[in-house]
Amino acid sequence: MRHKSGTVGMVGRPNTGKSSLLNRLVGEKLSIVSARPQTTRHLVTGILTRPGCQYVFVDAPGNPPKLRSVLHKVLNRRVAEAAQADVVLFVVEALRFGPEDRAALERIAPGQSAIAVVNKIDTVRRKPELIPFLERLSKARDFTAIVPVSAHTGKNIPALLRVLAEALPEAPAAYPEEQLTDKDERFFAAEMLREKLFEGLGEELPYRCDVVIESFKEEGRLRRIEASILVERDSQKAIVIGAGGERLKRMATAARKDLERLFDGKVYLGVWVKVRRAWTDDARVLRQLGYE
Repeated sequence: MRHKSGTVGMVGRPNTGKSSLLNRLVGEKLSIVSARPQTTRHLVTGILTRPGCQYVFVDAPGNPPKLRSVLHKVLNRRVAEAAQADVVLFVVEALRFGPEDRAALERIAPGQSAIAVVNKIDTVRRKPELIPFLERLSKARDFTAIVPVSAHTGKNIPALLRVLAEALPEAPAAYPEEQLTDKDERFFAAEMLREKLFEGLGEELPYRCDVVIESFKEEGRLRRIEASILVERDSQKAIVIGAGGERLKRMATAARKDLERLFDGKVYLGVWVKVRRAWTDDARVLRQLGYE
């Protein structure tokens, strides 16, 4: 039996559930999840190794708006990189296909192998409504296949993996069988804390924040992590900290508990808030945050 292996880019408009789908496919929480769009900022790689096939999934930011900040230019490059994988999963939400979806679809080259993944089918009350939706979607592009799934419940995930295995090229495994990602623990420490910013802050503020890991040390089974939350103004710093520091403490505690589950060990997490004016346009800060 010939072995299959290759990269699988995940492309789609914001909030179609790409990150949840990645986590479901690999069986671990590798990509942070939020109800708000544009939560994902980095390319997050998840590796699934099965007999005869290794899938290297790449979760990209949702097709970002064409804004002028250096950060948004980087995010646009991330989407373009994911669209150049061996196979692209074009992720859409069940019963919803609009201008944003079409713009994301245009990022995939005409000759690229693409599979349409219709996510969130568990939210569709009248299942027969899916049939005309799938027919309309099939006319948007010549997809290799169209697979309805639910990242939330896991429905049809095995079918999606079978279709993907057929589409991937013949190649040896690129990673060891036990490896789940190419990211290190520092990356996940920053991402878990950033997820809590999206969960615990108002509508706009999380987009003006990011997290830098200042120090990461292993002391036996304890990981001692020092992190800074970057904001652009003093008023934002006050909001992140909250009255008496309670909001910051709550978010840091939630992140620490997630990290202890992920690392299977004790974690000390010290968090500070720093003002870095216009950090989204500062190439030096963006390099420090891992965007360059």
